[in-house]
Amino acid sequence: MSWSEWRRRIAVAMMAAMAAWPAMGQERPDTSLMQYKGQDRAARIEAAARREGTLTLYTSLAEKNIRALVDPFEKKYGIKVVVWRSGQSRVLQRILTEASAGRHEVDAIHMGSPELEALQRERILQPVDSPVFQQLSEGSVPEHREWAATILQVFVQAYNTDKIKKEELPESYQDLLDPKWKGKLGIEAKAWPWYAALVRRLGEEKGVRLFDDLVDRNGISVRHGTSLLNNMVVAGEVPLALTVYSHMPQASKDRGAAIDWFTLDPTIARANGVAIARHAKHPNAALLFYEYMLSADGAQKEFAAMDYVPTNARLDSPLPNVKFALVDPETVLEEVDKWTRLFDETFVKRTD
Repeated sequence: MSWSEWRRRIAVAMMAAMAAWPAMGQERPDTSLMQYKGQDRAARIEAAARREGTLTLYTSLAEKNIRALVDPFEKKYGIKVVVWRSGQSRVLQRILTEASAGRHEVDAIHMGSPELEALQRERILQPVDSPVFQQLSEGSVPEHREWAATILQVFVQAYNTDKIKKEELPESYQDLLDPKWKGKLGIEAKAWPWYAALVRRLGEEKGVRLFDDLVDRNGISVRHGTSLLNNMVVAGEVPLALTVYSHMPQASKDRGAAIDWFTLDPTIARANGVAIARHAKHPNAALLFYEYMLSADGAQKEFAAMDYVPTNARLDSPLPNVKFALVDPETVLEEVDKWTRLFDETFVKRTD
């Protein structure tokens, strides 16, 4: 779905939501602690959160990781987290659908930065002023402060160690034009944000021409799903994949699979983040969870243990010597039609 269609749906949803909220006759919960800076801030947030006792989280986090992140929070604070999990687009759609019906079920949201930015533009999120922001890496908190990045999902290049020797690896994207890579390359079918960020860094004309030439000369296998692409590398069906997230081949390697990974410059990363819904029924529990997700002694250390790149700079990065070029949420929102078209014309349509 194009961003223009998303904007139309969001606008309709928010008009209905704003009309429905006063009519419901409910007193809006107190959100003053979102901006509170007093010395007793942490104690007041925890006390208010415990009184609420629960929160509802909508997320696109991998299902296998949710309990490792949520259970420590529930155990520490005695606050129940009700989780609804799906893919990015379905989480976004559910939030919009509920807003259009005047329902405000979600308290906290964790998903990709472009989707969060879309919700921010339509006033669905709550601004927060948190001292934990000072601990986060540069670029983790937008100026509007309505979401904050929790992790970076870093696109790396993965290869089958039985098929390719380490000394044979390319040192640049230009090296992939070598005929020795013919029939050996793979890419994920929806990796257009990676393509957009990379091509913009390389110089748009130069970058588009590079990948046009690459597909013409050596071809590229298009696979649906990053996990599937990683598994194809493990199986040797795709000897070298250009777009897998760093934690995937590392986890496979740790299990003894014939896979390893490396990075080509520029290394592209996209942020996932956490936000609080503007009409949260449990805003203080959501705020406590929000700061837990960003804290070095909270979920950030759990993310690091999963080989994600945490945004809290107090923790060591699994990729300490890699400089990232971030996918720009604004580009994703404003130029989605352009970049999906270019990506499909370059990779998908020419390799069907």
